[in-house]
Amino acid sequence: MDSMELLAPLVFVIVSLVAGALLKYGLKRTVLPYTVGLFAFGLLIGLLDRIGVYADGSIFKASIDFAGNIDPDLILYLFLPILIFDAAYELDAHIFRKTLTNATLLSAPGMVVAMFLTGLLMMGISLFAPHYAQWNWTHALMFGALISATDPVAVVALLKELGVSKRFSTLVDAESMLNDGTGIVLFMLFFGTFTAAGGVDAPIMDFVYVVLGGVLLGVIFGWLCLWFITRSRNDAIMQNSAILVSAYLTFFLAQNYLDVSGVIALVGYGLVIAYYGRPRIAPEVNRFMQEFWELATYMANTLIFILVGVVIALQVEASLMDFVVLVLVYIGINAARMAMIAIFYPIMKRSGYGLSKREAVILCWGGLRGALGLTLALMVSYTLSIPEPVRRQVLFLTAGIVTLTLTINATTIGWLLRKLGLTRASSAKTYLNYTIHKQLCENTERYFHELQQNEALKAADWDKVATFLPSPEPAPRGPVPAQDLIADIRLRILDKERTRYWQLYEKGIISPASLRRLLAVVEELYDADGKRSLCERAKLLELPKLPLYLRWKRRSREVLYRWVDRHRSTTFVAVYDVARGLIHSQRTSITLLDELESSGSFGPEDIRKLETLRDEVRRNIDESQSIMDRIASHFPSSYRLAITQKTVRMLISNEKATVAQMLHEGLVTPDDVQSMIEDIDKRYRDTTPSRILKNNRMLADRG
Repeated sequence: MDSMELLAPLVFVIVSLVAGALLKYGLKRTVLPYTVGLFAFGLLIGLLDRIGVYADGSIFKASIDFAGNIDPDLILYLFLPILIFDAAYELDAHIFRKTLTNATLLSAPGMVVAMFLTGLLMMGISLFAPHYAQWNWTHALMFGALISATDPVAVVALLKELGVSKRFSTLVDAESMLNDGTGIVLFMLFFGTFTAAGGVDAPIMDFVYVVLGGVLLGVIFGWLCLWFITRSRNDAIMQNSAILVSAYLTFFLAQNYLDVSGVIALVGYGLVIAYYGRPRIAPEVNRFMQEFWELATYMANTLIFILVGVVIALQVEASLMDFVVLVLVYIGINAARMAMIAIFYPIMKRSGYGLSKREAVILCWGGLRGALGLTLALMVSYTLSIPEPVRRQVLFLTAGIVTLTLTINATTIGWLLRKLGLTRASSAKTYLNYTIHKQLCENTERYFHELQQNEALKAADWDKVATFLPSPEPAPRGPVPAQDLIADIRLRILDKERTRYWQLYEKGIISPASLRRLLAVVEELYDADGKRSLCERAKLLELPKLPLYLRWKRRSREVLYRWVDRHRSTTFVAVYDVARGLIHSQRTSITLLDELESSGSFGPEDIRKLETLRDEVRRNIDESQSIMDRIASHFPSSYRLAITQKTVRMLISNEKATVAQMLHEGLVTPDDVQSMIEDIDKRYRDTTPSRILKNNRMLADRG
């Protein structure tokens, strides 16, 4: 192997990343999605290579040839672990759980329906198109399986760009990732008849094994990875390396040895890391992880979409009849997806968050195909036991569908979203945004006038400075329905709460368990779209009940309280921790309501609405304080333990903030800080109630 062959992959990566950066900048002000621009660039450089524009023997031509003839397995094993894990890691576990039923309907029975409809279409075409006469039902259903699965890489990348609602994007993400498991097992059911592996004897059992085996493998690796990274605290490089290696290892074992779905295994792995891992990982490591995976996903997306374009440009061959068939197949697969969604729509609109007709239209049109389908088609094209015309036609039709869905569906879905009003803000949200912007303008203008009074700034050209003031927005027209305004403000309060809880956790004020409980209640309230009162949190502040056998004992209430106080102290400390976190967040909510009221944009009627919300927040504060008072009154040992834990955490949190300030001021070096933070974190891990009690016993024994 000469040096040119060795350098060809590196040159392709460099050219792709440079082109990606230029396209990212150039497409910002256009309606063309970034991923479509990458795909078009890949097609262009591939076509130029095919017609002989590049000089023979040049390193650039060698790099394009390398990309165009890449092994399909390399695409799967190199790119999918990064892209699928990142998509799963960013899924909201609560929303995913509520959309799982609809996603399963689309990815399991829905895939089977779409496969059979596509297979029926191909058999119909074979009766009228002489070039397709060699197709049989095995070929047709094999093609139906690989082309009916929406590609998670293409779909996830597009939804990130369009910024659709989190609930709907989670449904589309979940479907595109889960139907990979269905698509691959259905594809192998027919493709296996042409390979040494043979067909699948029990397709239903095999499907269950592929899906459940993938979930189990992903969950196991997720917990093993968490076990490791929680023992290498604050080492961001070590933790990210472990997560990255585990993602590749999960996919490799699933696909290569266990014959389960690698993508579904990565979904399970990513959800475990996201839901259970984030609260266990140090906040600064979480930030590093977010930036690291964002960069890794950007690079992988850039390479894979250019790669798909190059592969299509160099490997696809077709006749005029093939293009006619391609148009028919493109129309047919869109019609098949519409029919499939229409069949399950009566169930889907009543399940989870439901599904509106407008969202169903987007779901139909957003079924993009990409690298996954093309990779399976390349596997078909390399299988000599399949007739050559069928191999060529499967590759051409798959490449054509990928091209058409990325150039037609992907470029028009943004327009369709706007046309259907799915990106339009409600009147209440528009009014609140106007209120906030107005307050910003007034604050900036007030500060501008203060600067004019500053003697040191007298020489400034104030006319030019004034041109940098924010421009006021016109007031929204028409009245805002009272219920809509209240609902939207509730949602903003819940957003503020969510942010505040993470801040409290990062400062060490609340525990990871309390963080999860508080966030879970916020998500439940958020599901109601602001229609539920902010004080509907009864289960959050429940004190533990007496065991049943103690309730029948004829003992005084004080004796029973002492028994529970002694044996259930950690439970009371957990409730106290939650109540304290809730009070912190509700005070922040009061501040938000005060800021809205002081903006001057609300009339008397709107201020009364704000007072309604303020009453809801105050009820939360009062209930939390009541719970804390009850613990202090009836369970003194638990209360003392809770206060001790609170004091220790405040002490350690202040020490950590002092170290951060010293680093900021240059009083200590990063190397010095590392050892300080490790010592602080080690002591913070000992602030759990059980460890504090253990330390107390040790001190008592020494005494």
